[in-house]
Amino acid sequence: MIDRKKVAFYTLGCKLNFSETATIARNFQDEGFDRVEFSDFADIYVINTCSVTENADKRFKTIVKQAQRSNESAFIVAVGCYAQLQPKELAAVNGVDLVLGATEKFKITDYLNQLTKNDTASIHSCEIAEADFYVSSYSVGDRTRAFLKVQDGCDYKCTYCTIPLARGISRSDTLHNVLDNAKQIADQGIKEIVLTGVNIGDYGKGEHGNKKHEHTFFELVKALDLVTGIQRLRISSIEPNLLKNETIDFVANSNSFVPHFHIPLQSGSNAILKAMRRRYMKELYVDRVEHIKKVLPDACIGVDVIVGFPGETNEMFLETYNFLNDLDISYLHVFSYSERPNTHASTLPNKVSKSLRSKRSKMLRGLSAKKRRAFYESQINTQHTVLFEGENKLGYIHGFTENYVKVKTTWDPSLVNTLHLVVLNEIDSDGLVRIKFGNRI
Repeated sequence: MIDRKKVAFYTLGCKLNFSETATIARNFQDEGFDRVEFSDFADIYVINTCSVTENADKRFKTIVKQAQRSNESAFIVAVGCYAQLQPKELAAVNGVDLVLGATEKFKITDYLNQLTKNDTASIHSCEIAEADFYVSSYSVGDRTRAFLKVQDGCDYKCTYCTIPLARGISRSDTLHNVLDNAKQIADQGIKEIVLTGVNIGDYGKGEHGNKKHEHTFFELVKALDLVTGIQRLRISSIEPNLLKNETIDFVANSNSFVPHFHIPLQSGSNAILKAMRRRYMKELYVDRVEHIKKVLPDACIGVDVIVGFPGETNEMFLETYNFLNDLDISYLHVFSYSERPNTHASTLPNKVSKSLRSKRSKMLRGLSAKKRRAFYESQINTQHTVLFEGENKLGYIHGFTENYVKVKTTWDPSLVNTLHLVVLNEIDSDGLVRIKFGNRI
């Protein structure tokens, strides 16, 4: 009997990374490898990295040590954004054997020979201009929801961001491929698909290798809504200037798209938005939020915001805080600004101290908790559908309504990956909502 090699995966960062890890894992399984949990003994450990913040960079070393505890002689591979941006740094980490960049990560098995550990890691990292082709990806099996990649790369030049350096130009999957992947996901019994990419609102650019848009994001949304077997479609983070009113209006009346939008703001100060080279001012952001709430009063709206960008004065921060406090949003994802190599922002004067960044971040996280609580309270005694997750957490099973209220009820394995009509009863001490069951859908 042939001893099949075991491979394990760890993903840092965004939903896009999860979709790509799942695709890489399927490639390994097609090559005859057995996939195991990252905490188990494996012959190969693949770590898909992120480099959006310093914390993601630092976590990499911890994860390598975790793999070494499971198998001290394991072959360890680093892929992803950090591997593209700082391959020598990763190669210098004790235990790392192979570092693959943006174009190489989907061909890992081509770089595996005898899995012999060496004193120095092997690096294969392309020039980012070579990252001009598209690889379809989606995740299934890891979670109740599937992450479907529809777009990659970015042509924007935000001064704080390394993603264009890590992933290359904006390019899209073909509409045919996206619809085919969505059907494959639906055929596996997955109830919800989350659309993901670097800049999904730019969908259609580079669809067949050219720079023009062959389709728009709105056309993608309309086509996906016709795919049978998908009960929920969720749009992940989308730039406010690319989220058009026609898309919002369509979601309000669609078969499958849910009333949940995550829209990066980054700052409520127009002066900071200009310094960041964002493609909108805060007035446009207000317009988007107001239109969503006009046609979808119960919609959940999440916001990305960065604190401590160079030159952010106390007055500018308070402008952001008050702007968000007055806005009808549901929660915040708060990031403290991180200096990233080779970005324009890292060269700007008037740096904000890390202690002040931390203080401002804490204030916005407190505001986020207040906003989420207010949104949850507005939904009490209303009826929604809940998709239940697959994990037993301290005797409870959790799920999300279509408008992204997180609920809990006593653990029951028969609820996993099922949709139920529920009434939202009350907010528990942990901030989650208890429910009263209606019918299974």
